[in-house]
Amino acid sequence: MLKLHVLASGSKGNAAIVENAATGAGMLIDCGICKRDFLERCDEAGFDPARIDAVLITHEHGDHTKGLGVVLRGLAKLGCAPTVYVNQACIDASSALQKVAGDCAILPLSSGQRAIEAAGLRAFPFATSHDAAASFGFRIEAPDGDALGYITDSGIVTNAAHEALRDVRILALESNHDERMLQSGDYPYIIKQRIASEFGHLSNPQATEELAALITESRAVGLRTPEAVVAMHISQNNNDYDLPRAALEKGLAIAEGNARVLCGYQGRLTSVK
Repeated sequence: MLKLHVLASGSKGNAAIVENAATGAGMLIDCGICKRDFLERCDEAGFDPARIDAVLITHEHGDHTKGLGVVLRGLAKLGCAPTVYVNQACIDASSALQKVAGDCAILPLSSGQRAIEAAGLRAFPFATSHDAAASFGFRIEAPDGDALGYITDSGIVTNAAHEALRDVRILALESNHDERMLQSGDYPYIIKQRIASEFGHLSNPQATEELAALITESRAVGLRTPEAVVAMHISQNNNDYDLPRAALEKGLAIAEGNARVLCGYQGRLTSVK
């Protein structure tokens, strides 16, 4: 079965590991945190970072990429050289990714491509709706049929994303902001408009709606529904950790679902198995 280790989630830095519990190998999704935090939280999770077999980059923004170079150099000292999967448009738009591209194995990432096979797992990228050069979420499957859905940094849930998130046991779902807190907060108007737009971030009500729809539709056709849901990319300025948890619990109540609800935190580990 799969394990999800959210090392950090939020506007100051993001990183998560999907672990193949049968082998101890894993895929790293993004790396926007420092090497110290990365290694400390891997240790806390009981995950050996030298077992990272691939790095999947959702998009080029700094909170998802700024720690990648130093972490890869740290992994190299452990004898680990994972392949980095990233869209070429993201490399072209990011000096940090351009520096990394010269020092490690890079393979292209795009929506609709053949499965990325690493760590004994299969990852299927799908496009998200964000103001980046290109942006992606992932469906990750294990050989035993276990599946995980991962979506952050998307102003809407596209049809392709919705389909990819069905029939998963673990769901990592963005629940970025409370709409009233965003509108009444201190951000400049243009930033508020960006966050709330279809190229920004999913709000708590959008997460509620998506979770309820996934459960209702999956149950109707005999697919599994999530056993664990993790609220992701929670804003420290326009949200708090209680509001997205309550939003997702509302989604469960609407659809009569039964799942654990957790939060991905900016400053500490959340692990799900």
